[in-house]
Amino acid sequence: MAETKKKATKAVKEESVKEETVIEEKAPKKAKKAKSEKAVEAKADKKAAKKAKKVEEAPAKPAVTEAHAFARDVRVTPRKARLVIDLVRNKDVDYALKMLARLNKSAATPVAKLIKSAAANATNNFGMSYDRLYVSMIQASDGIKMKRYMPRGKGSSSALLKRTSNIRVTVKERD
Repeated sequence: MAETKKKATKAVKEESVKEETVIEEKAPKKAKKAKSEKAVEAKADKKAAKKAKKVEEAPAKPAVTEAHAFARDVRVTPRKARLVIDLVRNKDVDYALKMLARLNKSAATPVAKLIKSAAANATNNFGMSYDRLYVSMIQASDGIKMKRYMPRGKGSSSALLKRTSNIRVTVKERD
């Protein structure tokens, strides 16, 4: 047993010597890490100073006063869409939507959707008040024209143009 105790104490002494050498080896690495961390902090401070200069130099953006929405190739002819559009131009958004809900025209549904989209853009993206929004500009232009043919008598045919329209809406806040 005495021999095992001696071996055990020798092993413990050797382990403690190894730990001391490991600690001594790690100490310079920690110093290097501290120096590298200081260098990283200095670089970060320089970058922050450059960003601060850029922020100070950048001119302030003007406040957004209008929001847009655009629908392409709506399956309503532009002429029929213009009949509906003329009713809601320069009206409050809420009033225009109520009017379109009761209107018996095929273009009323896509125009109402588009006005809702423009109002949502204004409130969610630009922080405008929904109660003060009105339809400032709305227009319908020609979209693509699909060309189809209808059979006619004696083996002939006649052309059909299925017209579409591009509708653009702009809403603004009332002053």
